[in-house]
Amino acid sequence: MRRTRALWCIGCLFALLFAVPLARSAPKSVTLDVVMVDYRFEPAHLTFRHGVRYRLHLENRGTETHEFTAPVFFATASIENPGVLDGNRSEVTLHPGDKKDVFLTPHKPGKYDLRCADHDWYGMVGGITVK
Repeated sequence: MRRTRALWCIGCLFALLFAVPLARSAPKSVTLDVVMVDYRFEPAHLTFRHGVRYRLHLENRGTETHEFTAPVFFATASIENPGVLDGNRSEVTLHPGDKKDVFLTPHKPGKYDLRCADHDWYGMVGGITVK
């Protein structure tokens, strides 16, 4: 009985010792929320810092399908989950009620266009700045 309890305690100690370094090594990210509403982005202008890991959280609260289209911006960033982008890696499509996250790290400072590919003619445009 004592031996079993001692082994259990040693196992717990090892679990704690190895769990803490793993938790510390998990990459942290800054979350930026963007809501798409017919026919605008909220906010319309986003600011990123180059070299910082982000969780870009996108929500479509509108009644139509919208795209977060930023091909040049996406091309200059490391995208951890590229499957959330379209085949050209230029946009994220969200149907009404959809929520999607893009995990990315911008690398090139500059100003980039943001638009909804289907509704830019209606004024659904914005901008992205990477400092």
